[in-house]
Amino acid sequence: MSDLPGAAESFRAAADARHAKGDLAGAIDAYEKAVALDQSNLPAWWGLGCAVLARGDHAAAAASFARLVAIAPGHGQAWHNLGKTLFHLGQIDAALDAFREAASVLEPPDQTLATIATIIPGSPFADNRAVLDARRQWAALGAPASRGTKAFPRRAESADRRIKIGYLSSFFEYPNWMKPVWGLINHHDRDQFEVHLFSDAPRSDIELGYNEHAHDRFHDLTRLSNVETARLIEAQAIDVLVDLNGYSRIGRLPVLALRPAPVQVAWFNMFAASGLDCFDYLIGDEHVVHEEEEPFYAERIVRVPGSYLTFEVTYPVPDVAPAPCLSRGSLTFGCLCPQYKITPQVVEAWSRILRACPDCRLFLKNGVLDSLSNRRFVQDLFARFGVAADRLALEGRADHLTFLGAYAQVDVALDPFPYNGGTTTMEALWQGVPVLTFAGDRWASRISASLMRNAGLPEFVPPDLDAYIASAIELASGADTPGRLDGLRRSMRERLRAAPVCDVRAFTRAMERAYVRMWHLYCADDRIW
Repeated sequence: MSDLPGAAESFRAAADARHAKGDLAGAIDAYEKAVALDQSNLPAWWGLGCAVLARGDHAAAAASFARLVAIAPGHGQAWHNLGKTLFHLGQIDAALDAFREAASVLEPPDQTLATIATIIPGSPFADNRAVLDARRQWAALGAPASRGTKAFPRRAESADRRIKIGYLSSFFEYPNWMKPVWGLINHHDRDQFEVHLFSDAPRSDIELGYNEHAHDRFHDLTRLSNVETARLIEAQAIDVLVDLNGYSRIGRLPVLALRPAPVQVAWFNMFAASGLDCFDYLIGDEHVVHEEEEPFYAERIVRVPGSYLTFEVTYPVPDVAPAPCLSRGSLTFGCLCPQYKITPQVVEAWSRILRACPDCRLFLKNGVLDSLSNRRFVQDLFARFGVAADRLALEGRADHLTFLGAYAQVDVALDPFPYNGGTTTMEALWQGVPVLTFAGDRWASRISASLMRNAGLPEFVPPDLDAYIASAIELASGADTPGRLDGLRRSMRERLRAAPVCDVRAFTRAMERAYVRMWHLYCADDRIW
């Protein structure tokens, strides 16, 4: 009898060597031979999962890590990696289950708890309480205890001087994502505010979006730890510090927990409770946070008029293309959101639309779809609900200008839920494509509703999921839909420029009034808003 485990181990050792040299294809081939010879070879399953994951093949990686934890249920890092792969495939609740298994055996569990805290607003089965609890659980381990505001003088005698406003971000170099941020910063009244930018990218990397002002202060944080960053902010005597990262850069939240400024505000990227006690205010609008939900927030909710994500586009984008249904004869629905937002519930809803509209197709484009195994995984998801692969057009990543040009293939964008598009909703609108959405049960599921209503397009915000599906079917069957959509596309940018969603000057004045009030309340030692 041949020594199958010994031969498997030889292949595994060869695979590890190839993996270490960056030869992913060679490593994967050798790992597959190892597990074929010995199904119980844990290091080979681990190596195979890590190698295919490094290649972006999340579906294949999920299969490897699932096999590993079936053999070794106590393998915490395998559970963590399984959760990571499932998350990228849109299987959010299965991912959360895997992360919870990982947290139960890893020591310390803070990395896994951080991931749970980050992704849980996108879980169909989570609610505001679950989000708050998960974030508090991470904060108890991952963030230093806030020292409060006692270390700062009240400075009441200087309450009416120029306010030093600081913006903390790890993403200033991404103009497409920073549209709402640069709209505000560029229109700030420098006679009233001294603007400080605390950036995890050097100034040379910020090429588009920011209109540099002579009196602004730019601070490069690229070599600074959280403690050093907090000391720098405190040394600049910032009055109001605005965090723009939220859980998109969870590693910087400890800066806020160190309390480097007397007034600390979350805006733009914190679309749920922070779970931290270091934020004084969280800025939203009437659409995204309802009054009855405020008990699930430690922060005081400040609502600005209109949408809290008012934006302007100041970088090159493609021209608006004609509606594709004019030449194709039927609608193409589409979504260019990340795959992790396309949950099984979203697939089911979109499948209901496609089954009712047999001439329509669905166009999806995101980075996960680079991989053939991932595309087959997505096709299988829709097949479970009776939608054949030929009804789907699946494309992978592209440079951003080409990515935006893909909206030429979409008549109506379908918004995912419960985690809506934000940037993608703005981009779709600017490319002339209306976004069909509905207001869900939490902030993350109302972002697009806020944008669409303030874009003057409330007809694309039906009241619930059933109405969302019915609206899509009605659009697909309407005889006047092609002409209506094409006319809307051609007039969209003009419409947006005249709508509250792009009135960045008015939005800036509203934000400035909020900042002034926050500062004056602090100076008066008064938290009553």
